[in-house]
Amino acid sequence: MPKIDRSTVPVKTGSIYPAPYAAMMAGRSSLRLGDAGGLTQFGVNLVTLAPGALSSLRHWHLAEDEFVMVTDGECTLIEDAGETVMRAGDCAAFPANTPDGHQFINRSDVPASFLVIGSKAKREVATYSDVDLVLTVEDGTATFTHRDGAPYKTAP
Repeated sequence: MPKIDRSTVPVKTGSIYPAPYAAMMAGRSSLRLGDAGGLTQFGVNLVTLAPGALSSLRHWHLAEDEFVMVTDGECTLIEDAGETVMRAGDCAAFPANTPDGHQFINRSDVPASFLVIGSKAKREVATYSDVDLVLTVEDGTATFTHRDGAPYKTAP
């Protein structure tokens, strides 16, 4: 496999979250390096957080394992048990079906980056710990519901 030229990988910004949560992801961008390399069995993303930015809403995965390694700067990992400062070289693993929501926040005054590696389950469910929101992805289609299964509808 040839070397991936990061300068040619499109920068992904924004969020698929419904309102009002999508706006909370301002300052987050990512490079989908696994897709750029043609990988199909697992994803590899390089995420960059501007100062003050969040990686995601605090969440956990039903079917997918997730691994994170900070590559530049400093992030704060938020989990059920509290907060952990993570610096370049620090790693964290989130096994599938472990209901301990996680997210990263850049509380520093410089950008921070981390590599995320995750399995690509055919059907995935992500549950958001702090809000009444569940994401189901099946065959590439994302659907948001409330925890009781009712469809999530954004306000008009």
